[in-house]
Amino acid sequence: MKGQKIVLVTGAAGGIGTEVCRMFLSEGYKVVATHRPGKEEQAKNWLAQEKLESGDIQLLALDVSDHKAVSEVLSEKLRELGQIDVLVNNAGITRDTTFKKMSWEQWQEVMETNLNSLFSVTQPVFNQMCEQGSGRIINISSVNGLKGQYGQVNYSAAKAGMIGFTKALAAEGARFGVCVNAVAPGYTATPMVTAIREDVLDSIKATIPLKRLATTEEVAGAVLYLAGEHGGYVTGETLSVNGGLYMQ
Repeated sequence: MKGQKIVLVTGAAGGIGTEVCRMFLSEGYKVVATHRPGKEEQAKNWLAQEKLESGDIQLLALDVSDHKAVSEVLSEKLRELGQIDVLVNNAGITRDTTFKKMSWEQWQEVMETNLNSLFSVTQPVFNQMCEQGSGRIINISSVNGLKGQYGQVNYSAAKAGMIGFTKALAAEGARFGVCVNAVAPGYTATPMVTAIREDVLDSIKATIPLKRLATTEEVAGAVLYLAGEHGGYVTGETLSVNGGLYMQ
């Protein structure tokens, strides 16, 4: 009988990341949830606040923007776990401003966390998945990586790059039984978004054909589908969860 499946989730403490962890736990997975180094107490508080501490979840300090540290930490973690069955690349930040005013630091910070981290985190896990002959990689992109967004040149570029990364890696992974896909959420009811002033939030909803925000459960459900047995013939795709805001 095959042992318990293991999922690694970066950016686990965000609104979408939390729900992804919760859903995988409910499906019997062992969850390895990353957090920023030096934030151990904050991560433990997150587990308690979200009532996740009783599940089969393990915290992992990981600065996804630090290539050397990621390589060392993940190599050790892979030796300890033996394998990782699912990788969810969810870590991301924003540094919004118009391109005319954008600093190099604002550009670089977003690229390091949102795009360069894909190389650092994914390569050791992908190599292991190829050796074991199976695996699922799901990258959390954004509707703004598909359509662009005013004031988010850095973020949109990184999220668009994630989609190209997904397609190319899917082509490499297919013969090893490794499926690679992306999920591109639209406006989602995370704590950060729902804290926006009500009139501004109403104006956002008015632009969405379904006239509401996505729930975190709907986005996490898309991730779970791609990781599960019914998603086994899907690879190289971007699954949009945006309420019709952008249709390709």
